[in-house]
Amino acid sequence: MRSYISISFLAILIATGCSKFLDRPQENQAQSSSINYADLSLMYQPVSGVYRTAASGTFAKWISVAIRSAHSDDVAPGNDDAGQVSIHNFKSDVTVKSYWGINDMWISMYAVVLASNSALAELDKFGKNIPANDAEKMKLLTRYQAEVRFYRALAHFWLCRTYGAVPILGIESNDPASFGEASKSSVEEVKKHVISEMDFCIANLEDARPNAANHIGGVTKYTALMLKAKAAMDLAGNNNGSPYWDVVLDCTNQIVNSGKFSLFSDYYQLFKKPGKLCDESILELQYSDFGKSTGDVVISGGPGEEWGNFFFFQGPENTYSPVITGPGWMVPTQKAVDFLTSRNDSIRLKTTIQYCGVNGAPGTYAVTPDGDTISGNASRKKYFNGKAYSPRSQMTPGRIDYYGANNNVRIMRYAEVLLMNAEAKIRKGQNGDAPVNLVRNRVKLASIANVTLQQVLDERHAELICEWWGERFNDLVRTDQAASVLPGFVKGQSEYIPIPQAQEDVNPRLK
Repeated sequence: MRSYISISFLAILIATGCSKFLDRPQENQAQSSSINYADLSLMYQPVSGVYRTAASGTFAKWISVAIRSAHSDDVAPGNDDAGQVSIHNFKSDVTVKSYWGINDMWISMYAVVLASNSALAELDKFGKNIPANDAEKMKLLTRYQAEVRFYRALAHFWLCRTYGAVPILGIESNDPASFGEASKSSVEEVKKHVISEMDFCIANLEDARPNAANHIGGVTKYTALMLKAKAAMDLAGNNNGSPYWDVVLDCTNQIVNSGKFSLFSDYYQLFKKPGKLCDESILELQYSDFGKSTGDVVISGGPGEEWGNFFFFQGPENTYSPVITGPGWMVPTQKAVDFLTSRNDSIRLKTTIQYCGVNGAPGTYAVTPDGDTISGNASRKKYFNGKAYSPRSQMTPGRIDYYGANNNVRIMRYAEVLLMNAEAKIRKGQNGDAPVNLVRNRVKLASIANVTLQQVLDERHAELICEWWGERFNDLVRTDQAASVLPGFVKGQSEYIPIPQAQEDVNPRLK
């Protein structure tokens, strides 16, 4: 069925997410009221604005992270928020549909889409001032357009994974006159759109590792190859004969065979400051306090106070330390602990599971591998997420807010590419031992031979455990294991969060 996106919703997005050069001025510098599109030195600013919009309070916004993570059996909300509890238990009742968080996530994700569309319109205006014989400037313009289109596609990808069928909004959708004409596309259509967009991006982005890109940490050809592979893997599902497994294999082979990527040697430090923009990184959202004890904390050129909540809201309810503390949300489950323990997966266990006192009991204390003392708490939560833990020793001296200052949030990693490559090979009747064992050996697990499909899925589970992008839940759904693994999951009903009630209220055709 085709329906239409809410005019009111898009009006909100325009008011909150789109303006000249978007979001905040680069590096906190004042922005002129008029833009000289003939000054091609300014051409990257719309692109920078998209990076900031995607990062600051959007892709890693705490509520969006909570919603994606709450579907997993590895993470519990850690609070009594009715909306998240219902999502965790796979309910789609009025509590979920009316939950402010899913409406906030919907608006935030589409804000990235419309911000990207605005940036593309700005880039077109710069393009009209590029001399016809300036091939290098035209190539640069196309690269900037590809960076923007990557983020627009990533927003559509996550929207589709979360809500199912959603509208695909192109640049024409930023014209208010066309708001009511934005039709909702099927899950398959959205994933195919992402693949098509990545074909443009792959052809026009830098052939570089992100930490070696012209703008360090920017998206490159390999970031686009990985997103294309992820969309293709979703479309392939559990069908070994799907031609989309050829796409997954081709994309991941290109990344592996480039020779540009390697696994960071220390899995524990990978998620902490030493692992920031390492050679394993394919996509990170960047965050910096410039090593200063006071002043703005910045996201890719713009202030990022909201951003810090990614780290803070997963911090432990710690009465011992005024620094390593938070509300204790997104708590690793006992099931996650037992899974890693049963595998003798000690390095991943040490990395992912940090302890709140002794079994969470008030008045007891635990010490992290970095020497931070963590108390038990009134709610008796036993654990907190070690992958979001920033040790006091790595925080900038003088910073007292637990905002993970000077660290980034990892989104795409080479380890996952290797496991996607292995799965595609196994599904096509090839041997996937080599890529799987690279990942296992990094965490001091012994090599295994003749790796099976379930073994590679278990390795994905262990490698990506308690991370924030919904891979565990998505893997269970696409392999048709969700109903047998997740209590309360009903096949055909529980795959997606419902369209927010607030959106249906202004546009009943979204029902």
